[in-house]
Amino acid sequence: MPPHRFILDAMKTFLACLLLVLASGFLLAASDVTVEPLPEALTNNAVAVFNRREGMMLMSFMGLGAKKNWSSVTNAAYAFEVQSDKWVALRSVPGTAGRLGASAVTGRDHVYLFGGYILDSQGGENTVGDVNIYEPFDDRWYRGADIPIAVSAAIAGVYRERYFYLIGGWSKNGAVQDVQIFDAEKNIWFKGTPMPGQAVFGHAGAVVDDNIIYIDGAYKNPMGSPPFVPSDEGWIGKINHKDPAKITWNKLPAHPGNAHFRIAAGGSAKDDKVYFAGGSDRPYDTFGTGFDGQPAEPSATVFAYNLKSSKWEVIKDNVAEPTMDQRGFLVTSQYLILVGGMAKNRAVTRAVILVPKNKQ
Repeated sequence: MPPHRFILDAMKTFLACLLLVLASGFLLAASDVTVEPLPEALTNNAVAVFNRREGMMLMSFMGLGAKKNWSSVTNAAYAFEVQSDKWVALRSVPGTAGRLGASAVTGRDHVYLFGGYILDSQGGENTVGDVNIYEPFDDRWYRGADIPIAVSAAIAGVYRERYFYLIGGWSKNGAVQDVQIFDAEKNIWFKGTPMPGQAVFGHAGAVVDDNIIYIDGAYKNPMGSPPFVPSDEGWIGKINHKDPAKITWNKLPAHPGNAHFRIAAGGSAKDDKVYFAGGSDRPYDTFGTGFDGQPAEPSATVFAYNLKSSKWEVIKDNVAEPTMDQRGFLVTSQYLILVGGMAKNRAVTRAVILVPKNKQ
């Protein structure tokens, strides 16, 4: 099935199921549709949307639990089945320990889960190069070729339903500028044109058609303290049609809002947009404490980059319950969806927040 048809069918299924939700009394108010909370509070969890014959699934993989310590990191996987209107447990992500900062991408009728890091009992971090491939139809996991440079918190996306891009991320040696490309047909990796500017982590973005968009993040402070400071740079890369390793980068103007670190992002080829939400203006650690020692708080702004007009748009100025620390922003025909994350006062949440896509 062509990628655009796959996405369109998924959108239609989701809208139809939302109408059923309205009819069943799941409506809180005339304009408020809800999805039941996650089975457990999770943050820094990888998320994806997948469509199958029975209906659309919103999916969550791994993450940090409410206690915010090494023992609360989970390898659990969940799916919200729109048809049944509830979350169900999936086969756990392989491995002896759960991970944080993994990147999930839907493609080729599978969900690809890249990298992430493991916490130890002393608070140390171990970045891994695992590639786990989930088959939703049979609830099975497969293993892909390891990432050459193991990274967590990388931007990820797929091009032509074959090439999976990992843009930057945090490695055992710090932030990297590498663009690593996985050829899913051949199960091999190769390098693309590196990211421009400074090496950052905690950046946000997506791949839409042959465009790569990323913004912000944090970089090493040349003054030494605090160790990391926010970046305000944004870039757009154009993938060469003849050679997927070649990317032409150009700088973007400043985006709306004041958040720069761990913003949630999700792209839509149908809309020709990349959507962003949440994040914080203060770079922070695994547990939500800023590298300057102050608590980080989430931004309430939702905005988008319009690839047709080459302009930024504000979708919503003030989300009622802002969150940060998500690994993705799920995009459907009517709604933008945040799954879990950290809410006010750095509390790990079960909330699933739906933001209408129309400007408000």
